[in-house]
Amino acid sequence: MDEFLMKPKIDFAFKEIMENNEARKGFLAAVLKVNPKDIKETQILNPYLRKMHEDDKLGILDVRVLLNNDTEIDTEIQLAEFAAWANRTLFYLSKMFADQIEKGQDYSLLKKCVSISILDFVLFKEEETEFYSCFHIREDSRNFLYTDKMEFHVIELPKLPERLKEDDSLLLWAKFINAERKEEFDMLAEKSPYINSAYQHLQVISRDKEKRLEYEAREKAVRDHNQMMKEARERGMQEGRREGICEGRRESIIEVAKNLIKMGLGTAEISMGTGLSENEIEGLRKVLK
Repeated sequence: MDEFLMKPKIDFAFKEIMENNEARKGFLAAVLKVNPKDIKETQILNPYLRKMHEDDKLGILDVRVLLNNDTEIDTEIQLAEFAAWANRTLFYLSKMFADQIEKGQDYSLLKKCVSISILDFVLFKEEETEFYSCFHIREDSRNFLYTDKMEFHVIELPKLPERLKEDDSLLLWAKFINAERKEEFDMLAEKSPYINSAYQHLQVISRDKEKRLEYEAREKAVRDHNQMMKEARERGMQEGRREGICEGRRESIIEVAKNLIKMGLGTAEISMGTGLSENEIEGLRKVLK
């Protein structure tokens, strides 16, 4: 019988792996492109930064880390497509940034804040090849930094290339997070001592009966949520077609489109289901914002 191994991209498992100091150090070094030896300390922070919104109930657990006492990092995994993800991360990173100081304190106390998003869907559909993107706040024409205090990293797992580059530590980590079979884990663990630490920790938590129950409950909740979203999407598209054909009521189609936007569907998908143009749907997005 094959050994049971949790999937690291199920956020419960990823959060458990990040409890391991060596795994945490190796992952952050890969994303931030620094030498792991330059990371002197990583401290897990209280993740309960915010009040939970309705759209945060499933698919999102975050790992907050203080790095070298001068950088706060929030890492999140999102499994289901979430069209407003960029706005969401901007909102919460801004909140994390602002929550660092109290009234009357000096702005010089503000630490750098970094967002790391690991997505099991394509966020940047116009960028077809690169699985990793990094964003800063820069001047438009001369391209110099306004501030280095905010930084956004995005890893899109569906864009991972099949071929490995052994000198690309971030790709190795992304492959590890996306892996599901023991053979994949074994191969990747041989290429990095930090991934090996993560793999060893994964094996330990996968054998823990209590953690396995928590993991399976989380996996089931995410799977059920995604299935309900899929069925709601299909019903919405059928309703849109029916309203458009039988009654010719444009208002009803627009209401359906608005609901699909709120559910996080992409513009092309909503256009296909409702018959509205992509420009019309983008206009509705602006109205809803």
